[in-house]
Parts: sequence; C-alpha cells; structure tokens
Amino acid sequence: MGGVKALTIDHLAVNDVMLESLRGEGQGLVCDLCNDREVEKRCQTCKANLCHFCCQAHRRQKKTTYHTMVDLKDLKGYSRIGKPILCPVHPAEELRLFCEFCDRPVCRDCVVGEHREHPCDFTSNVIHKHGDSVRELLKGTQPHVEALEEALAQINIMNSALQKRVEAVAADVQTFSEGYIKAIEEHRDKLLKQLEDIRIQKENSLQLQKAQLEQLLADMRTGVEFTEHLLTSGSDLEILITKGVVVERLRKLNKVQYSARPGVNDKIRFCPQEKAGQCHGYEIYGTINTKEVDPAKCVLQGEDLHRAREKQTASFTLLCKDAAGEIMGRGGDNIQVAVLPKDKKDSPVRPMVQDNKDGTYYISYTPKEPGVYTVWVCVKEQHVQGSPFTVTVRRKHRPHPGVFHCCTFCSSGGQKTARCACGGTMPGGYLGCGHGHKGHPGRPHWSCCGKFNEKSECTWTGGQSASRSLLRTVAL
Repeated sequence: MGGVKALTIDHLAVNDVMLESLRGEGQGLVCDLCNDREVEKRCQTCKANLCHFCCQAHRRQKKTTYHTMVDLKDLKGYSRIGKPILCPVHPAEELRLFCEFCDRPVCRDCVVGEHREHPCDFTSNVIHKHGDSVRELLKGTQPHVEALEEALAQINIMNSALQKRVEAVAADVQTFSEGYIKAIEEHRDKLLKQLEDIRIQKENSLQLQKAQLEQLLADMRTGVEFTEHLLTSGSDLEILITKGVVVERLRKLNKVQYSARPGVNDKIRFCPQEKAGQCHGYEIYGTINTKEVDPAKCVLQGEDLHRAREKQTASFTLLCKDAAGEIMGRGGDNIQVAVLPKDKKDSPVRPMVQDNKDGTYYISYTPKEPGVYTVWVCVKEQHVQGSPFTVTVRRKHRPHPGVFHCCTFCSSGGQKTARCACGGTMPGGYLGCGHGHKGHPGRPHWSCCGKFNEKSECTWTGGQSASRSLLRTVAL
C-alpha cells in the first residue's frame, strides 16, 4: 500500500552488492562519512567504509582511537561486510531488540518509548523460536516443488505420447487411403484435418496446463530458494526483519490448488472398418472415433418407468446410443432429468443420476406425495425416446398389522374374545373364526383385513369398527 518505499529491505542483497563492488576493485563504493571520496579502509567496530581522510580523523577521536581498521583489499575474501541496521524511527540507534507484541525489531530508544510496556527481548534470544516457525513452514512448501516437477514431467510424457499417437493414427489413415487413390484422397484429407483439430485441441489444453504449472513452480522455487538463502545466510536480525514477508508468501503458495495429472488423454482411435459413406461414387471406409450420443436413439428401461409409490425410491435406466443405434460404451454425457408433480410444477422432485461409465445411467427419485408426475429425460438438452412421460405415484405400501393365520382359534391360543377380519365365528361364545365353522374362508388369510395373499397390501383402515380383541390377536 505504501509503494516501493514501504517494501521490506533485503539486507542480504545489499551485502551482496557491497561484496561485488569490493571484487571490482572498489568501484562504486564511497566513504560512509563524507559520501565523496573512494573507500580505502573499513572500521570493523563501526562497520563503516572510510576514505583516507575520514580514516585519519576517525583515529584521532578518543572514542574511536582503538577501533580496528582493515584495508579494503583484505575484505575481498569475506562473505559478510554488511552495515549495522539502524532504527527507522531513531536513526542513531541500532536495532538489537525484538518486540513480541508488535512482531518487529526495535531499538533501545523504542523500548523506553513507544514499546515501553511491550514484551521485548534481544534478537539473539528470540531467533530460535521465530526461525524454527519459518523452517517448519518451509518444510510444508518444499514437497510442492517435487510434486510440480513430477507433474510437469507427466505433462511432457503425455505430450510426447499424444504426438506419437497422432502420428500413428495419421499413418494408419494414410495406409488405408492408398487403396482408393483418387476417390480416397479427399476423404483422407478430411480425416487428417479432423485428427489435426483433435491434436490441436488436446495439445492446447496441455500447453495451457503446462504454462500454469511452470508459473506456479517458478513462484514456488523463488519462495523456497529465497527462504533457504535467508535462513542459511541471514543474520538473526535479518531473518526477523524479513520473516513477515516470507511467512505471508509461503502461506499463500501453500494454499494454491493445482492438478498433478494431465488434463487430457491420448485416447484417439481410427476405425478402418467403419463405413464413411460415398466419395465420387465409391464406398469408403475409415473414420476417427468421434462417437456422439444421439438423444433420438437413447431409450429408457425399467419396471418403475410408469409407476411408483410415495416416499419410496423409484428407479429406471437410460441407455445411450449413437446415431447408428449402437451403445456408446462410455459415460460422461450431459444428462438432465426433471420430475414434476402435475398439480405442483413449482415443487419438483430432486432426481439422482449415476453414471455407470458404460453408456448407461441409473436414474432414481423419491416422490413425497401420491399423484401424477411428469418425468423429463434429456441428453444434450434434447428429449430421449419416450420423454417426457407420466408416472402414477400411489400411496405408500401398507404392511399388514395382523397375523397371517389358518384361523383365529389357532393363532390366539383358544381365546374367545379374539376376532378376525374374515367375520367368522364359532359356537360356545368364540368371536373369531375356526376351521369348518360359520364364516371361515377355508384357507389361510390375514387377521387384519382378510386378504388371502400373504405378500399383499393391507386394506384395513383401522376405523371405529375395529375392536380391541382384533388388536390383541395382532399382538399375539
């Protein structure tokens, strides 16, 4: 936000510039005191570069008389000759402390002023904690470099495989075309153009993905290399100064999402036995496999196509075919399904479409209420055969609350008060049915509704006519 001046100073780079200037026979280095004459010596105590005149004045002062002076040429073998890092607020003070509250280095005057009540300590005492946190973050970033390098290697392999595959298919097309010299040349050129378009499309996708991954890898490498250089070559104070920028950058890099797999494949197939129509009166063969689904040829199958029950899942299968009526044999088509109540079209039922990856799709839905529903099944925004169609949703299958028995006397253990829906009774005060007695249907039946089919749906309504003795039979 503050522009270039607000950026964190790279003191490692400043040190490298000074070293390069020394190796170049001092060209470009001027005295730190007078800013006019060329540097001849360096005060190791003050870490200042001095000209001949300022060096003599430096030695004459009592405070600096015993400072160590080194000739400039003797510094060429050094790896670090950096200047002391001064406080931006108090330019006369060197940054030697670190404020934990503000998370930045401070000087002695800052501690007694603005940071008076803040927890502060010497940089040498806190570098271990902050350095370890940066190293731990670096460990999480380094694996991404290897992953990106591997991803780019896979991209190159796939690009090579794609090129070889295209060349192989082109060779097949060329060989097949030679049999029909004149009539086949036009068809051959058409096939090669189609193949080239496929190659360009796939290669463009690979190149785009490659460029994105290369850019991301470059960003990752820059972040890793800079951090490694900072941690290995930087001083405690330099690490703490640059820590905020480095941590923010590494965190952003770690959050970047990328795919380590090629975005396209090399599945291109030439079908020499497939009819391609006529060319100049000759029957020609050979096509590039660009099989597309034909909605008009797709069919719907299943027992639940036109019937369903409320709150129970109904399902059917969509079989996708191409224009020739052949099964696609693969998935990935855009299937759209809508289930709309006839009386409440603004309350559609949510369908589920499962791609079986073989040209068939398993479609299911669960209607919440009985009634008539309209089902739309579209492929590429076109209706398939039989779509739209209606489904009659019946009420939920009602299980039998009673028992499937031969008679009430047997199922109740001889209780006189037990009743049966068949209406049969027995002499002696028995209210339920019995074998060979009045009202017994002569075969096994349900005690709740009297139906004879054991797997049937119960029709008992549970109204006022139902007696407690019937329910007791049910319990037994």
